[in-house]
Amino acid sequence: MAEKDIAEKLLEDYNDVFADIVNVLLFDGQERVNPESLTNTKDKSQYKADDSTLHEQERDVSKFWSEGKIRIALYGLENQTDVDSDMPFRVIGYDGAAYKSETLDEELKERYPVVTLVLYFGEKRWKRFSLYDCLDIPEYFKPYVSDYKINVFEIAYLTDEQVKKFKSDFKFVADYFVQMRKNKNYIAPKEVVKHVDEVLKLMQVLTKDKAWGNNGIAKRKGAPYMDHYLSDRIAEAKIEAYLDCGLSVSEIAGKLNISEEEVSEIIKKLETENLQKQN
Repeated sequence: MAEKDIAEKLLEDYNDVFADIVNVLLFDGQERVNPESLTNTKDKSQYKADDSTLHEQERDVSKFWSEGKIRIALYGLENQTDVDSDMPFRVIGYDGAAYKSETLDEELKERYPVVTLVLYFGEKRWKRFSLYDCLDIPEYFKPYVSDYKINVFEIAYLTDEQVKKFKSDFKFVADYFVQMRKNKNYIAPKEVVKHVDEVLKLMQVLTKDKAWGNNGIAKRKGAPYMDHYLSDRIAEAKIEAYLDCGLSVSEIAGKLNISEEEVSEIIKKLETENLQKQN
């Protein structure tokens, strides 16, 4: 679980990616949030439960948005691969802790809003977007119960136009889930990847597909294109599977329609990676 959480945070923690996600999903692609205006904040906060025990809760990624010395907002990102019916309760906990921190900051001159974005990567539609959706409240009682709406973005259901507005590596992530929902197939674009390791590790976590793994990607001359890297990893996953089935180098080469030298080179690379993992 810890490894999964770290992988989810690696890509989004880059300011260019974080700003891009906010600009596309909240501001329709307008570059209102500059990467340079973002600073990291602690993702952990504490709260007391009914039994007076102190508990800790942790956001996936959060950053302050500032202009000069003026803090405009705090943004938080939460990643979901499955529908969480309790998400409104979780978000109100994160946001409430952030507002509580503001009231305790004696040096803070002006309060700022807290905005949480839930990035959901599944295909099953999300249904509960507020506290009212989670609670069975009699109509006569609703005026006395404050609702709390959350910002859920179903990545697989973004439009093609929305996907094209991403300028950071998050476009590869969004494009994959949209293609898989619509076509049940993914064709990697021939575009340069900036944060290669982080993109592929995130995709491996989100898709649970080892073909996206990136433990020592084969080096290529020139720019790192997404289609090249994905092809490399899929070939490695297939070779690893064929080796487990007892196939020889020549048999594997025949099945993949590549040379025996290429197969031997990839096998050597896989063996090196496995030794590194053991150490």
